[in-house]
Amino acid sequence: MTDDLAANYARAYNRSVGFGARPALMLIDFCQGYFDPACDLYAGVEETLASALRVREAARAAGVPVVLTNVVYQAGGRDGGRFFEKAAPLKNFVRGNPMGAWPSGLTPHDDELVISKQYPSAFFATSLASTLTALGIDSVLLTGLTTSGCVRATCVDAMSHGFRTTVIADACGDRHPAPHEANLFDMNAKYADVVREAEAIAFLGSLGPR
Repeated sequence: MTDDLAANYARAYNRSVGFGARPALMLIDFCQGYFDPACDLYAGVEETLASALRVREAARAAGVPVVLTNVVYQAGGRDGGRFFEKAAPLKNFVRGNPMGAWPSGLTPHDDELVISKQYPSAFFATSLASTLTALGIDSVLLTGLTTSGCVRATCVDAMSHGFRTTVIADACGDRHPAPHEANLFDMNAKYADVVREAEAIAFLGSLGPR
C-alpha cells in the first residue's frame, strides 16, 4: 500500500453514525495512578481529565446520565484471571491501593452510576448493558484511560451491544501519543465516531435540560 493513509481508509471507511437521541456519558478508569509519576501507571494525562470533567459538567446540565468505571481486584488478583497475569500495572487496582482511587478533582456524585470491573471492557461481565437499556439509552459518549486499552475495549463492546458510540478524543489519553492516535484512528474507521471536546459539548448543549 503506497496510498496516503487517510485517503486509503476513506475509500472503505468513511461513514459517520452520528450522536444518538438518548446518550449516556462514560468516564472510564480515571484513577490516581495515572497522575502519580512514581506509579507505573503514570501517563501524564492531566489535560485529559480536565477535558472529561468539562464534558461531564455539560452532560449533567443536560440531564444526561453519567457512568464512571473503575477496576477493583481482590487481594492477589485472583478475580483478574489472565488479564491480571499479563499486565503487571494491574497490581495498583487491588482493593485498598491508593493508586486505584479516584484522582483529585473526580468524585462520583450520588446520582452517577459506578461500574467496577476486572477486565478491559466496561461491558464484560458487568450489568452496564442491561442498565443502559433499562434507562432507554441508545448511545454512549466515551472518555477515559487508556485509549488503547479500556477505552478501545469498551468502544468495541458498546458498538457490539447496539449503542451508537462516540469517542471524545481530547478526553481520552494514553501513556504515549503513538498508541493514542493509532487507536483513535482505528476506532473512528470501524467502531465509533471520534470527535473533539467542543463538538461533544455543543451536542450536549443542544439537548437542553431533561
